[in-house]
Amino acid sequence: MTQPRRASGIVNLLVRHDAYVSGAQVLAELRRVIASGQIPPGSPIPLDDVATFFGVSLIPVREALKMLLGEGLLEHQPRLGYTVTALSPAELDELYLVRGALEAAAMEAAVRNSTPADHSRAHAIHASMAQAVASQDVVAFQRASRAFHEALLAPCHMPRLLHMLDMAWNLTEPVQTMTRLTAEERLAMHEDHEDMLDAFTARDVDRLMAAARTHHDRLTTCIGRLPDASD
Repeated sequence: MTQPRRASGIVNLLVRHDAYVSGAQVLAELRRVIASGQIPPGSPIPLDDVATFFGVSLIPVREALKMLLGEGLLEHQPRLGYTVTALSPAELDELYLVRGALEAAAMEAAVRNSTPADHSRAHAIHASMAQAVASQDVVAFQRASRAFHEALLAPCHMPRLLHMLDMAWNLTEPVQTMTRLTAEERLAMHEDHEDMLDAFTARDVDRLMAAARTHHDRLTTCIGRLPDASD
């Protein structure tokens, strides 16, 4: 179908597939774009432009923004409206602490429950990360890194835990951490992923947990050297 005329900012990244758009679809699409990391922290969310793009009134847009505010993806200030959350260094550290704890909780069950299909999926994503490293495509590496972790954890069969982890991960995505590291740091992260993959496919729980701890420690150390995420 013909797409509505686009405005600037977040609206340029929105996708509308159907002539009729529900409030749930507005919410899901806004969440997808914000969590993709393509909208810098602090960016405004223009209610009128979003409503025009989707062909809806302001009511479902406001409801969607309130939900995203509750999830921590947005901030709201009187007269300034809604903006993508800008994390302080302390907040980013806290979220990575939460992410590490949730991943560790799911890791053991995931590796024990994993199947050959899970191993094949993890291998394929790891191969895409290798291509991103070779081509120095930092955005692709950011995207593949998350997909890799999700592939390792999916077999845990703990939907509530994975939902909490997804929410915590979404909060850090606008920072685009992997794109802010040096090439050497990204290469080290990729090598950590390879160690994790080997342990995962071997169903070696202890080795996987140790490799995951090393990876998380390296990541938090790198994050501690980053400029303020809100810059």
